[in-house]
Amino acid sequence: MTVFAASEQLQSDGSMSPSHQARLAYRAGLADSTAGVAPGFVQGNLAILPEKYAAAFHRFCQLNPKPCPIIGMSDVGNPMIPSLGVDLDIRTDVPAYRVWRDGEVIDEPADVLAHWRDDLVAFVIGCSFSFEEALLADDIPIRHIDEKVRVPMYRTNIQCTPAGPFAGPMVVSMRPLRPRDAIRAVQITSRFPSVHGAPVHIGLPQSIGIADISKPDYGDAVTIAPDELPVFWACGVTPQAVIAAAKVPFAITHAPGLMLVTDLKNKHLAVL
Repeated sequence: MTVFAASEQLQSDGSMSPSHQARLAYRAGLADSTAGVAPGFVQGNLAILPEKYAAAFHRFCQLNPKPCPIIGMSDVGNPMIPSLGVDLDIRTDVPAYRVWRDGEVIDEPADVLAHWRDDLVAFVIGCSFSFEEALLADDIPIRHIDEKVRVPMYRTNIQCTPAGPFAGPMVVSMRPLRPRDAIRAVQITSRFPSVHGAPVHIGLPQSIGIADISKPDYGDAVTIAPDELPVFWACGVTPQAVIAAAKVPFAITHAPGLMLVTDLKNKHLAVL
């Protein structure tokens, strides 16, 4: 697991950071896509599991670093993760959650205070929204941001390396790009391995098990122009697919596309 240091809660001018403002808004009940929210700050996918399953899930993430790069973990029963934010409560600071029993979603609440238990361990997994900032800085358009929808995500036929009860298909996120932009996107996102890194597939969605690209399994469909290629990145929603496949008795995740906004800085994730 890579460990990063969170930035201070207050900015140099004494104002509250955009990341902290975003968390307070979600804590108060705002439920909206976090794409483009708090520019400059890292967002994360969330998977919360009983301690009994935490070691196996941690091993699963180690074996599958493309879809599941861990950027933070909680202590058992502790909803705070200070390394990711000074005032960050994993139970309230995500726009929407999913509660799972035996592999099925049983609730999608705005907070999980009523579901919290003393044996839970929270994993925060890197999110591709972090490298989108670098793509936008290079004038590469991000369609789901332009269209104000959630990024489209798909289950694939790419199988993850299993660990304990956790096994199943990789989930990918998709962004349509012109060929020259796709090439540049590979170069840019390769610098961010802790938030999925380079794409895992370009074009030909059928070859990775996507029968109809207009019908994502998670998120929303976006426009794909005739001169564009669908570009696919490993996605942190993968744990939701394996939690469903493993039929874990109890788990909590974020709702796809509605992430945890942390106080980490995207610029600190680049390796080159």
